[in-house]
Amino acid sequence: MRRKIVAGNWKMNTVIQDGLDLAESVKKNAEKGLPENVMLILAPPFTHLAGLKNILPDNIGLAAQNCASEESGAFTGEVSAAMVASSGANYVIIGHSERRLYFKETDPELNKKIKLALASQLSPIFCCGENLHEREKGIHTEVVKKQIELGLSDIPEADFKRIIIAYEPVWAIGTGKTATPDQAQDMHLYIRTQIKEMYGEETAGNTSILYGGSCNPSNARELFANSDVDGGLIGGASLKADDFLAIARSF
Repeated sequence: MRRKIVAGNWKMNTVIQDGLDLAESVKKNAEKGLPENVMLILAPPFTHLAGLKNILPDNIGLAAQNCASEESGAFTGEVSAAMVASSGANYVIIGHSERRLYFKETDPELNKKIKLALASQLSPIFCCGENLHEREKGIHTEVVKKQIELGLSDIPEADFKRIIIAYEPVWAIGTGKTATPDQAQDMHLYIRTQIKEMYGEETAGNTSILYGGSCNPSNARELFANSDVDGGLIGGASLKADDFLAIARSF
């Protein structure tokens, strides 16, 4: 049975103390119980990672929001995968739509990040998805296929089994729009089919694919009811512990 995952991407929000308080609230709320096979992951800013590691229980994962595409060196302001791992994190988000859009990250660059993350024993959460123009032109599947083929190229199957996929319909992030449950299921199934072609049916069947497009307590249950939607990569709603846990309890 593949894992059901609800990951909270805090983005560039909260100072350290506010982040610690939010993590404590999530921890206490989660202690009231979660559905079977559901796990939580928190992705705070880099500055919070070591502090959160000290307070989070083992059953709540900790993720960085990014890592560098180089192992080390004169790259001022960058944070390497090894540094992320040394902070206590065990996951890292790679290829988020905002990184692709604002920082012009390319699929070959993301492929380098994934390989470095895996070498540092981190589990990547690899993001893929189309924008509104690509969706309206009807080329959304071609866009996602290319992102998967280039971003995940030359990854051994044993390593790929540690990767989580997050599908982001970019047109539904921060716009008030949400992909319908049918649209979400269609794209998640398409992504699983691509993984099957690359790694076989067993690996595809065991890969968790998260929905990353404005998921909230009011629509999570309907989205998560789809057979190929294994959870969510949550943005704004992850900044409120009650909302975040309500989403996790939507399974």
